[in-house]
Amino acid sequence: MLIAVGHRHLFKEHEETLSSVHGDAVLPLCSCRTATPRPINSADVEIQQAIGRGHFATVWQGKYQGSVVAVKVFPEGCKHEFSSERDIYELPLMEHSGIARFFGAGKSLDGGSWLLVLELATCGSLQHLLCDKSGSWMASMKLSQSLSQGLAYLHSDLHRHGMHKPVVAHGDLSSGNVLVRADGTCALSDFGCSTILCSCSGRPGWECLQIMEDPGQDPGKVGSLRYMSPEILEGCVDHGRSLVQADVYSLGLLLWEIWMRCSALFEDGMVHKHTLPYETELGSSVTLERLLFYVSQMSMRPFIPERWERGTQGALLQELVTDCWDHDPDARLTAQCVVGRLHALQTIRSV
Repeated sequence: MLIAVGHRHLFKEHEETLSSVHGDAVLPLCSCRTATPRPINSADVEIQQAIGRGHFATVWQGKYQGSVVAVKVFPEGCKHEFSSERDIYELPLMEHSGIARFFGAGKSLDGGSWLLVLELATCGSLQHLLCDKSGSWMASMKLSQSLSQGLAYLHSDLHRHGMHKPVVAHGDLSSGNVLVRADGTCALSDFGCSTILCSCSGRPGWECLQIMEDPGQDPGKVGSLRYMSPEILEGCVDHGRSLVQADVYSLGLLLWEIWMRCSALFEDGMVHKHTLPYETELGSSVTLERLLFYVSQMSMRPFIPERWERGTQGALLQELVTDCWDHDPDARLTAQCVVGRLHALQTIRSV
């Protein structure tokens, strides 16, 4: 059984071996198994003010080679968490507009911490943006499309120019882990709980390169509890596709968050204040036990206003989010299907 969340570092620091044994054959080691180091010179990094704090790192605004950037600083004792996230960014072909731009990684000048240098999203997190203001139809659509496109790319298995980007399951999608740029587009970040699902030449099927080290670990201690799918909450993930489809469940919740703040879907623009998934139903602080009962045993989901059903766009959005958060992982849409549904919805709106 695969355990759904967490991460184990399996890459060597700068691996040079380019072959591996598979049965009796020696196969070339796929490019996805070798990191593409992007070391930075810490002397070029200027750290200015703190802009966010997480479980393992503090995020600072700074400058790097003339660009305003975000610097994610991990203390010395969190090298494992630093390496886990760095390895995702350093996978081949990870450059995409829906993924936070990665400049490089290294150690601080004093040797007491580890640094990831990333693009600075000036609007902060999606959660911060949604708390701060409601959005128009077009603004909400732009957030939704860019978010879904980023996840679809992360989930894609790509082979280009002799390089291979494997499928990556994010594992911790939440409105606090999605960044928003000044142009209103989203960028995925925070890959510390991500899992690489590798299907390389000569190795049929998906192979999990990174899984939870402690099979008995409480899922509520890793990732964002309220965004976890029923199978994650239950600890019943038995194949790699389930990890990917667990992301789609979280995507459904994020789309619900975005559209619950869209003025076009409410009478006279009287938009509901921003709430996190299940905050209305279960309160601001949820427990694993209560979430398991509500989400898994009762198969309940966040409240959707009746007004959505009265309009074409609202009804289609309701169908979209419910198809994302279906209890059965195999019945959920793929992220690429969500991209297609949103494109069709935009076309209907513009007619």
